[in-house]
Amino acid sequence: MHADTSPLLRFGVIADPQYAAVEPNLVLGRYYANSLTKLAEAIETFNAEDLAFVVTLGDIIDRGWQSFDAILPLYDKLRHPKHFLLGNHDFGVDPEKLGQVFGRVGMPSPYQTFAMADWRFVLIDGNEVSLFAPPPGDPRRTAAETWIETLKSQGADNAHPWNAALGDVQFAWLEETLRKAEAAGEQVVVMGHYPVYPPNAHNMWDSQRIVDLFGRFKNVGAYFCGHNHDGNYGLADGTHFVNIKGMVETPDTTAYAIVEIHADRMAIRGYGRETDRTLQLETIMPRLVVAASR
Repeated sequence: MHADTSPLLRFGVIADPQYAAVEPNLVLGRYYANSLTKLAEAIETFNAEDLAFVVTLGDIIDRGWQSFDAILPLYDKLRHPKHFLLGNHDFGVDPEKLGQVFGRVGMPSPYQTFAMADWRFVLIDGNEVSLFAPPPGDPRRTAAETWIETLKSQGADNAHPWNAALGDVQFAWLEETLRKAEAAGEQVVVMGHYPVYPPNAHNMWDSQRIVDLFGRFKNVGAYFCGHNHDGNYGLADGTHFVNIKGMVETPDTTAYAIVEIHADRMAIRGYGRETDRTLQLETIMPRLVVAASR
């Protein structure tokens, strides 16, 4: 039994609605148009709860600028603050609109951080070095071409054009953000579109350096992501890696979650295909106290 009953805070999580007004892909099991109904149901559930915010972990749409016009109004019915990450499919728009996607969903910047109840939330932009998000001719796209060819030559499982990496400036920002959080005594949840652990074909190209970075900061309690619609979970160096299942999958079974943060654990309440989990944080708290007392 746990002594505390009231969480420090709760937040809602959605991954990969991937909406488009197109026929389903029966081979992949993706029912793009049905995500409007599933998302409306999730928002109704969230609105009945006391949540600090709701985050969508990317792939709001599958393709087409007009898809934003259909799905984003549903989020206007949400009574809680909302945060978006972008995924690879969110950049499936005309090249001249690539630079407008962040603004279209109301993101203040491609990556950001905010704090609540002594927890630091860090939202990263995993699309920065990719073959789809930067406009044609952008040096980040050239860097992505080199990166994926190197991975292919190494036989890497994640050497796919629908994965991506952080740029070095953003990686340095992430490291500095974790360092400041540690100094302030804050525990951390990082969120991104792409998995980084356990090893998987859907992982970011630079997943290993991200996992290694988290391992150096013992206050990183969890990393939440989407992209791999089957979901996944791993634990490494005290950090829980939670891959939320894709809402777009199946004709009518949804997938989303509510996360409760307690002093000693996170409790994930899954809906539809999403899994219930209890993530123990005891391994983090003592280390955090020791680090803060130095």
